[in-house]
Amino acid sequence: MYHFTENFNTTVAIILTLLYLYQLGYLLLGFACRKEKTECTPQKLHRFAAIISARNEENVIGSLIASLKAQNYPQELLDIYVIADNCTDQTAQVAASAGAFVYHRYNKHQIGKGYALDFLFKRLAEEGKDTYDGYFVFDADNYVDPDFVKEMNATFSSGNYAALTSYRNSKNFGANWISAGYGLWFLREARFLNAPRMKLGVNCAISGTGFLVSGDIIRENGGWPFHLLTEDIEFSVDCALKGRVIGYCEKAVIYDEQPVTFRQSWDQRLRWSKGFYQVDYHYSFPLIRNIFSGLRRGFSCYDMFMTVAPGMLLTMAAIWFNVVILGSAFFLPQRMARILIHENVSFIMETILAFYMGLLLYGALTTLSEWKKISISGWKKLLYLFTFPIFMFTYIPIAAVALVSRVEWRPIYHGASQRKLSGNRM
Repeated sequence: MYHFTENFNTTVAIILTLLYLYQLGYLLLGFACRKEKTECTPQKLHRFAAIISARNEENVIGSLIASLKAQNYPQELLDIYVIADNCTDQTAQVAASAGAFVYHRYNKHQIGKGYALDFLFKRLAEEGKDTYDGYFVFDADNYVDPDFVKEMNATFSSGNYAALTSYRNSKNFGANWISAGYGLWFLREARFLNAPRMKLGVNCAISGTGFLVSGDIIRENGGWPFHLLTEDIEFSVDCALKGRVIGYCEKAVIYDEQPVTFRQSWDQRLRWSKGFYQVDYHYSFPLIRNIFSGLRRGFSCYDMFMTVAPGMLLTMAAIWFNVVILGSAFFLPQRMARILIHENVSFIMETILAFYMGLLLYGALTTLSEWKKISISGWKKLLYLFTFPIFMFTYIPIAAVALVSRVEWRPIYHGASQRKLSGNRM
């Protein structure tokens, strides 16, 4: 029993280490990444549409539209569309007054941003308005840097990308440890995942908001056929499978409002976790098959497989296995029980400590590398550095609940602290 437990624990640790070892390369490359100099060559000015799916977002949608209207980009080349999705407040009126084209959608059965986007793209096609070079997708609580569209256009003009993702910062980074946890995670994703991917020429991943999709892709797909709870990850996986390249534009910055209550955070991350399981179920085998389909495409498929793979579940299962063995040790002879207890307790404590220290290291590296972009006091940056692993630890019960429960999309209320946001570069 002792040797079996020891071998099991060692095997799990080795497998996880080997599978995710490539991300150490991302980490090292993330430090080497430096902002590229702005090119002086003239870029083609593309015609874009900004799409905002909003449900009861009257508190914040006006600010987003105002930031889009203030872009350093020809206004005649940027149209703004709002999908008032099952709204019961003044979202549509506020959006129309701010200068957006508003489409009302009422559907209580097909709920979620994926369905709303598909609705609008099909309406535009029916009306003969699907003539845009690309479509930006935003959440209603975003604020867009004045140079966002200009910078995305410059990268898009290369013609190499089916889609682009951007640098995602937070409007309310310093509100509390929850918003800071989100903020650090998204900054880490930009600096140590998407920036290295872009350098290596492999696929980046779309993350929720602030991304650009080629109009040709929308027309080829006949709309937006991605309706899982994490439609952004589903789209990213689909691009990897089809060899469509998703790029990253570091100089295009959006600011996102993060949840500040644990209840809201729980609901949102429960949906994300369930969405990842859905993507696992539908796409794991196609991703595995395509790992050997060529260097760039194959590695992109492997990277996406590891991104959506339930690695935390394997860790949880290993811990639970050791807890069960620990309980059975009390029914064994004293000498054997002592050896098993030592092995099991050591594995559990070492796993928890390694998890905490690994996240603390990632948080520290992200905080130091993005120090000037986190606009809160120095002592708060250090404080939230130590709470970041705790925030990530709360994913463990969320992932467990998502595995066994039915999860539906729920709205996240925005704008309650709009007048006292911290960590704000607006």
